[in-house]
Amino acid sequence: MLRSLYTAWTGMYNEQQRLDVISNNMANSATVGFKKEGASSQSFDKVLTIKIRDGSEGWKKREIGTMRLGVKIGEAYTDYSQGSLRETQDPYDLAMDGDGFFVVNYTKTNGETFQVVTRAGDFHVTKDGYIVDSEGNHVQSEAGDAQVSVDTHEVVIDVDGRVYEDGQETDRLLIKDYENYDYLKKFGETYWLPTNGATEKEVTGLVRQGYTEQSNVQVVNEMVNLIAITRAYEAGQKVIRSVDSTMELAVSSLGKV
Repeated sequence: MLRSLYTAWTGMYNEQQRLDVISNNMANSATVGFKKEGASSQSFDKVLTIKIRDGSEGWKKREIGTMRLGVKIGEAYTDYSQGSLRETQDPYDLAMDGDGFFVVNYTKTNGETFQVVTRAGDFHVTKDGYIVDSEGNHVQSEAGDAQVSVDTHEVVIDVDGRVYEDGQETDRLLIKDYENYDYLKKFGETYWLPTNGATEKEVTGLVRQGYTEQSNVQVVNEMVNLIAITRAYEAGQKVIRSVDSTMELAVSSLGKV
């Protein structure tokens, strides 16, 4: 009886976790470069069941099999499929058309800096001439640890990330891609931090100047998933209420004996 309560609770808890993921997706449906996340479900680890010593088999204890005790989050994953490209006509708005990531130098509140990759190309230029992202992090250049900077307003960035000022090539954006995105650790909403095992490969994507890549979240699909989660959560509630009523009846009946 108590196992039924536990099974129902694990199901409800699992749906709460999935709801958090979907809520975050919907909250970032308009965030440039955001990649939607998902969560799969799996059975809780099997537990070995053992027959107690009773008179049915000569008071012997033996194994009788395994059973599952509920459900849990199986795997949290990121959908890296490309979002739609939106034309802005801003020369510093950039989008990756295909595979690849821009590299920016992220600065923490304590002053620590390190490189992260992103698909959010809603860049702009500071008064000092540096190209930065929406949070003020500097876009990295292929020239070592340098940041991309410009001196004029007539800037052209070609599909390979080369920066031209007044027709002269002056810099090139640092763009990276990886063989397996499972080695990218999410950092914030639109950044990823390469971890040990992340192997770089040749970039095949093209840079589109004057565009931004929109979130790949499909709001209608997320709403459908939200309805399914709500129904599954309500089913768990019904199971708990049913078991609770049965236990109440059993206790009250036992008290009358």
